[in-house]
Order: sequence, then structure tokens, then C-alpha cells
Amino acid sequence: MDTNLSLKDHSLATSAAIDLLDTLGWHSRRWIVFSTMLGVVAGACIILQAWLLASILHNAIIERLPRETLLPFFMALLIVIILRAVLIWARELCGQRASTLVRQNVRQQLLQHLNDLGPAAVGKKQVAPLASTLLERVEALHGYIAHYLPQKKLAVMVPLMIAAVAFSLSWMVGLIFALTAPLIPLFMVLIGHGADKLSQKNFRQLSRMSAHFLDTLQGLATLKLFRRSADEARRIGESSENYRKETMAVLRVAFLSSAVLEFLASAAIAMTAVFLGMTFLHYLDFGLYGRELSLQTGLFLLLLAPELYQPLRELGAHYHARADALGAAEDIRHILAQPATVAGEQGKSGIRTASIALELRQVSFSYDQGRRPALNHLSLSVKPGEWIALVGASGAGKTTLLNLLLRFLPLQKGQILANGEDLTHLSPHSWRQLVAWVPQQPTLFYGSLTDNISLGNPQLDDKQIYSAAQAARVTDFADDFTLGLETAVGEQGNSLSGGQASRVALARAFAKNAPLLLLDEPTAGLDGRNERLVMESLRRLARNRTVIMLTHRLDTARAADRIVVMAEGTVAEEGDHHSLLARDGIYSGLVRSGAGVLS
Repeated sequence: MDTNLSLKDHSLATSAAIDLLDTLGWHSRRWIVFSTMLGVVAGACIILQAWLLASILHNAIIERLPRETLLPFFMALLIVIILRAVLIWARELCGQRASTLVRQNVRQQLLQHLNDLGPAAVGKKQVAPLASTLLERVEALHGYIAHYLPQKKLAVMVPLMIAAVAFSLSWMVGLIFALTAPLIPLFMVLIGHGADKLSQKNFRQLSRMSAHFLDTLQGLATLKLFRRSADEARRIGESSENYRKETMAVLRVAFLSSAVLEFLASAAIAMTAVFLGMTFLHYLDFGLYGRELSLQTGLFLLLLAPELYQPLRELGAHYHARADALGAAEDIRHILAQPATVAGEQGKSGIRTASIALELRQVSFSYDQGRRPALNHLSLSVKPGEWIALVGASGAGKTTLLNLLLRFLPLQKGQILANGEDLTHLSPHSWRQLVAWVPQQPTLFYGSLTDNISLGNPQLDDKQIYSAAQAARVTDFADDFTLGLETAVGEQGNSLSGGQASRVALARAFAKNAPLLLLDEPTAGLDGRNERLVMESLRRLARNRTVIMLTHRLDTARAADRIVVMAEGTVAEEGDHHSLLARDGIYSGLVRSGAGVLS
């Protein structure tokens, strides 16, 4: 029963993957048609080339014509050979163009869908399989689009042309062709079905191994500390060995497929040669419509025999591309099938204002289809230019609230108003233009300090960038570098300290000059000096802006105009530091629980 269900699931998944491949191929159908047409003309050139060769040999050996008489045949043969080479070259170009269009389109769809999913959803995925799908799996579509799809049509059209010519000269040779040619695709499908499953299984193992290897690299210091690096290296070695065995299994099936196809093609050619030889020796006198078999006719038919099976053999050679593409399509479909968490860019263009007032009305949000509630009928009002600090124990819903304000998560219940306008009526892009975000662990991209500061507004001039860097105290350390603000930050900002990276993130916010500022633990992990420098910059940045800040630091929270205490997904208390302490409630308990840490 389980096996039947597994086979059924595999069949459904394969069918869905084929549907997706057909949809993707539609974007490049014009180039695929061009490639097929060029292949058909090249097939006609094959027939003409065989006839010219047979004619030259017949006229030279049997008719004993002088070389001058054969010269036009040689010239025609040379032209046909050159034309066939040009057609094959042009066909390859068309296939490459079709593949390029499809891969570009797929990557755009994937990136757009990942953008629609939002950082909150994408952040839950493993990086290695996702990167593998975007890079390697999309590349796996190349062979299917560029070679397999055109060849699938040519494997029918060209053999039919050759078989028709063969039937016109000898019904026996045509019958041999008609009976043996279908065996090649039949065995190709039978063997290829097993290759499909092995190929998909092999890539899943590669994805798991990539994720395992990436986790090991990221946690290498921890493994060294606990003296487990040797054990982890042994496990990686075992995974690599298993992957090698799976790869060899796929190759065995591929080689088996090629061997079977070559055997069938060779047997069919041999049958044709035997019939023609026996006819030449007058052991057989049928199959030629009562005509005598000449050297030209016999040689022509013999030359056509391998060319009849060549398109089928090429299809077999490209059949592994279909298996790779099916596995890739399944992974791509899995990503595209996930519902976007936030609507696309539809909606109003934005709010034209220099200040932002926020009002949250009975906002509720749950993860895992309602099994993990994060916000519970939360209501909160924030005045224009007000700085509020959100505090509370871990799991109180602070990060979820921030992700809702950033439009990284969809609003499930309740209402969020910005200057009286429902946030869901605004396009995410236009809303985020009004928001500056400083995350707990800012992401710096490969490039200079200037590139990273101007990330939110590439049109800034050097003076504006320097002003933002100066306001965020970036120039305090940038001036020590030889290149100043043109200094490269390295991959993921690894050439900067945590405090320096935080100040670069603040400089981005200064440069963006947005009316709403969202801060996620802006001083987390900083030493006393860097925390003081960041807070000084924050106070300057917060002037005339609406600020919502998540923090566990007591000193950071006291800088806000109002402290909002969250518990179990709702607002439990709110007020300034002294009034909340006087209540002797949750806030005072958080203050007493640790030295300056509200958790």
C-alpha cells in the first residue's frame, strides 16, 4: 500500500514538474521552433549528401565517368556539407538563446517570489539548498531547453523523412527501419524512468550535504572548542562517499542507456547491410518493387541507415537532461508553490507627509496555521515624532510586531493605520520608502563604506554621504583607513567590528532620512564605548522622527519617550521608566531580574 502511494506521489510530482517545464518552455517557443526547423533542413541535407556520395561512387566505379563529369557532384557535395555545418551552428545558437531566455525568466520569477515571501519567510529556509536551486538547479534547465526539446521533435521528423525516402526505393529496408526505430525510444523511456528517480534522489542528497557542510563551516569555532571537528569531518567524509556512490549509480544507468541504444542502432544497420548484401549476391530478390538493386541505390540506402537512428541516439544522449530538468523543476515548483506572505506591489503609491502617526487596532498574528500565537488583540497608538521602546520577555511578540510594520509578514487580523491610512492599502515598496530600519545584526554588502551607506538612496552625492557618515560617527574610524569612506568592508562586513557595522547601519538611516525609524536591538552585543556612541547617534537620528525600538537594555529603553511592555502578545503596561517602576508590575520585575537587561 505504501509503495503504491509512493509511486502515485512520484507520478503526480513528475506530472506537475512536466507541466512547469512546458510552461517555462513557452517563453522561448520561437527559438525552439527555429532550432527545430533548422534541424529539419539539416536532415534534408543529410539525405542529399548521402545521394551525392552514392552517385559519385556509382558513376566512378560502375559507369566509369571521367573526373570532369564528376566535378559538379563534388562541388554540390561540398556546398551541402558547408550548408549542413552552418545549419548545425545556427541551430546551436537558437538553442542557447532559448535556454538563456528561460533561465533568465525562471531566476526572475524565483527572486520576485522570494521577495514576495518576505525576509521573515525566507530567513527560515536553509541557505545552501536555496542557493543551489537558484544557481545549479536553474542551470540544469539548459540541456532540456537547448537540446532535448528541439531534439524530441527532430527524433520524429527526420527519421520519418529518411524512412519515406527509403520506402520509395525499397519496402524491405523501409520495413526494417519502421520496425527497429521505435525500439530505441521505447528502451530509452524504460531506462530513463529509473534515471529520473535516481537523479532527483541524488540532488536531494547533494542539497542536504551542502547544508550540512555550510553549517559545519559556520560553526567551526564551536566544533573546535568542544573537540568535535574530527567527528564532523568524518561525517562529511561519509556523506561525500554516499554521494559519490549515488552519482556512480546514476552514471551506470546513463551508460546502460547509451549501450542499449548503440546496440539497437548497430543491429538495425547490420540488418540493412545484410539484406542489401544478400540482394547484391542474388540470394534475395524481393523488397525493391521488382527493380534491380544498383550500387547507387544500395549505397544510398546503406548511408541512410545510420542517419535514421542518429536523431534517436542524440535524443538518448540528451535524455539525461530531461531527468535533471525534472528534478530542477520539482525544486523550483516547490518554491513557487509557497504562498506569498505579503501582497505584491499593488496599492496606493504612499503617504506624502513629513511625520508618521501609527495606530494598531486589535492586531493578532499566529504562526504554523494558528498553532503558535504571537500577537493577541494588540492595540497601540504612536504619536508623530514620538519615540517608544518595546520591551518584554522573549516570545512576547516584539519581533513579530516589527515584521508587521515592515510588511515582512501579512496582517492576519486587526488593522494598522499610518496617518489614518490602512497599511494594507499601500504598496509595500512605497511604504518602505517612508521607513528606515536598523536591524540587530546589520547586513553589509561587498563594496565600500560609501556603497553601503548609500544603499537606500543611490542618488546621494559625496557631501550627503559624508554628512550621514559623520552623524552616525562612521568617520571616527573611517578616517583612520587609507581610503576613508571608499574602504572595502569585505564579505558580510567581516573587516569591521560589530560596533562599526552598527554605525554604518545608522548612517544608512541618516542617509535615507525617512520619517519612521524602526530599531531592532540597536545596541545588542556592543561594549560600553560603542553602545554610548551608537546611542548618541540614535538621539540625533530620532529628532523629529517617529521611532519604535525593540530593546532588552535598560539604559537604551530609558532614552525613549514612552516604554511599552509586552507580554503574551499584547500591551501589558506603558509609561515612562519611573511611572512603570512605581507600579511594581512586569516592568519593575524585568528591571530587578538582571543588571540592566530587560529579559
